[in-house]
Amino acid sequence: MARTAEGVGFDSLWLGDHLLYDLPGGGTRGPWEAWTALAALAAATERVELGPLVASTSFHAPAMLAKQAATVDAISGGRLILGLGAGWNEREYRAFGFPYDHRVSRYEEAFTIIRSLLRGGRVDFDGAYYRVEDCVLDPGPARPGGPPLMLGSTSPRMMRIGLPHVDAWNVWWSDYGNTPGGFAAVRDRVDEAAVQAGRMPGEVTATAAVLVSLPGGTGRLTGDVNSGPIRPVQGSPADISGHLEAMASAGAAHLQLVADPITMGSIEMLGEVLATLDRD
Repeated sequence: MARTAEGVGFDSLWLGDHLLYDLPGGGTRGPWEAWTALAALAAATERVELGPLVASTSFHAPAMLAKQAATVDAISGGRLILGLGAGWNEREYRAFGFPYDHRVSRYEEAFTIIRSLLRGGRVDFDGAYYRVEDCVLDPGPARPGGPPLMLGSTSPRMMRIGLPHVDAWNVWWSDYGNTPGGFAAVRDRVDEAAVQAGRMPGEVTATAAVLVSLPGGTGRLTGDVNSGPIRPVQGSPADISGHLEAMASAGAAHLQLVADPITMGSIEMLGEVLATLDRD
């Protein structure tokens, strides 16, 4: 599937970093572990960028997460985009034994360690939740300065922590209503916060996930408490490409298409969407 996506013209591939969901109406589901899978995709592809959308800093000790990111960046030849967030799904935290309290405070410390190692190669840190002593990241990532960092949150406190340092930010489809107008409103709010954080207007790249319903889709039953009755993008390749063009006009520089269903047929149909965009 990854090779097909690369072949039809996608620029990037993304994996969610989750462990377990309780589904509405009962039952559970969970994906494969994200970093192991990203390493496999890095070896199986040649051109596309790769990233977690987004990695929870709570699921690994921060220095180990930096080590994983550097490894995937090296395997891919410098194609990793490192999306980072604090996580939200308490169910998987409890099930796998990770602390759920003070998630944003823990994120702030973890983010400091991760970016220091990826960008500088060495860090000493003694915080309330994490401590590393003369930690050295060797070998380092493929690119000097490490992979681009992406903030996976638009909450005020997370933006205060991340926007002074990241290269990009992301908003999930259910958090902006899956519409260009909803995205534009979030972009304006993030741009203002970025300027307050000392960045130049437009310096931090805006990205967004877009929910796309394709033939055979049955709805995304992920257990995501934020996923309400939001309308997916659907229709012909021209209809879908029109929506993506509207998102670009609203300020999105990179879009992650959340396909329902995720099948070879969906990938091939989305390749037709990409071809339509190329013709335009």
